[in-house]
Amino acid sequence: MHFRQGWTLAALIAIVSMSATPTMQGGAPAQSAPAATSSVPQRLAGYKKEAATTIDGMYDFTQQMVDSVFSFGELGFQEFETQRYLTAILEKEGFTIQRGIAGIPTAWTARFGSGKPVIALGSDIDCIPQASQKPGVAYRAPIIDGAPGHGEGHNSGVPLNITAAIAVKRIMQREKLSGTLVLWPGVAEELLATKAYYVRAGVFKDVDVVLYNHVGTNLSTGWGDSAGNGLVSVEYTFEGESAHSGQAPWRGRSALDAVELMNVGWNYRREHLRIQQRSHYVVTNGGDQPNVVPRNASVWYYFRETSYPEIKRMWEIGDKIAQGAAMMTDTAVTSRVLGSAWPIHTNRTLAETMYSNITEVGLPTWTDADVTLAKAVQRELKVPEIGMATEVPPLRGREAIPDEEKRGGGSDDIGDISWNVPTVSLSFPANFQAGPGHNWANAIAMATPIAHKGVVAGAKVQAMTMLDLLTRPELVTQAWDYFKNVQTKDVTYTPLLRSEDTPATWLNEETMAKYRSEMKKYYYDPTKYKTYLDQLGINYPTVR
Repeated sequence: MHFRQGWTLAALIAIVSMSATPTMQGGAPAQSAPAATSSVPQRLAGYKKEAATTIDGMYDFTQQMVDSVFSFGELGFQEFETQRYLTAILEKEGFTIQRGIAGIPTAWTARFGSGKPVIALGSDIDCIPQASQKPGVAYRAPIIDGAPGHGEGHNSGVPLNITAAIAVKRIMQREKLSGTLVLWPGVAEELLATKAYYVRAGVFKDVDVVLYNHVGTNLSTGWGDSAGNGLVSVEYTFEGESAHSGQAPWRGRSALDAVELMNVGWNYRREHLRIQQRSHYVVTNGGDQPNVVPRNASVWYYFRETSYPEIKRMWEIGDKIAQGAAMMTDTAVTSRVLGSAWPIHTNRTLAETMYSNITEVGLPTWTDADVTLAKAVQRELKVPEIGMATEVPPLRGREAIPDEEKRGGGSDDIGDISWNVPTVSLSFPANFQAGPGHNWANAIAMATPIAHKGVVAGAKVQAMTMLDLLTRPELVTQAWDYFKNVQTKDVTYTPLLRSEDTPATWLNEETMAKYRSEMKKYYYDPTKYKTYLDQLGINYPTVR
């Protein structure tokens, strides 16, 4: 996800008065979900207590999943080991697996149960380039130098959902509760490259609610408009003509010159773009060798803005600048979309229901070792030494944040899903505030007791929220009331994807091919070692 560690979805939503109520069509106020645990039926309270106890008893199972996915360290679209491992666990638990959904080899769904409500549980599984890091070590210490690693903590979210789903499944089976659970992974989330395709392929056509989660530094949720951005990811490829760079450069037409001119043009235009925008690029092909005028060259852009129209406007500007660069260099230019994401809007009823469970579960109990590691990393990175989170933040949300209050930020393609199905996002405390995000430092906690305890706490919240939805059908009705009469009253979802766009499943193939054989030597083996820390021989915590 492109929200940085320490900045959860709830933190990205502006603070508002909790007394505000959404207005439905016709002027009648929409009813909020009851938040007090004392108001729920005794039967439901018993289910929740049982689920929490079951999840506590699954601690070792959960830890093994978190550590295993951490050890795989697979980049977007190349999560084959992660897919095999997680789907095998779900198949053993009686879930029906469908692989290769939306034309994406590493994507899948796992279904259990029948009837309504249909509850979809999602989280991401891909990792970050060059973020290989020994867990529990409070300074830069790669397992394999240059290799990818879980520097965004995406090894934790699907294990959380699996733990929660298994606990709830047992209650559903015994009590014969109607309902369907659907688990799915966010493949290539760091590329913003799959969830819009899931929507297009109809993965959520029968889904009533989506419970999403993402690693954070506290236990929190929020509702309404997001202060972050949506985006479109576009690669521009220029084609010229090769020539001998020393002997006859005048006979060549440099595609690399066109790339450089596009970047210069964009950077001059940047001054005259809205303050809410974020834009960045990498050169993916700069030619073959210096003595050959580059016949082909490519540059990959992320255009981020706060709304669909503004994203489209940035994209159009990028296209014009690319065409201008091609004209200046007598080259031709083509482009392809590699990913997209709508800005996020999460559901008020679902968030209020989830938050009541957050306050019931509370934060994990951190040990002195946990706090020592957190403070050591914070000291290493020269940020405030605040240790671990000790207090659950308030529920926050606003139906719409005025555009002038937004100042740009990250993106997540859960936004596309949130505009098609009522969606809520849980942030869970499997990390601490320190790293800048998408960085080796954000991987340090992710296969340690901090991550294990944070995932267990999040699984309890997720399970309790599922039980609310399975036993209180009015919550699903209220969630859809908010979705139809507030969220989408004046906004219509239009995909940023075009009909000709297809998933960029070739991305990261070369990088994983370069490192995978060496990385396999470090895959976690839970039959021999209790934890991944034990397998790596790391004393917890290791600090300077």
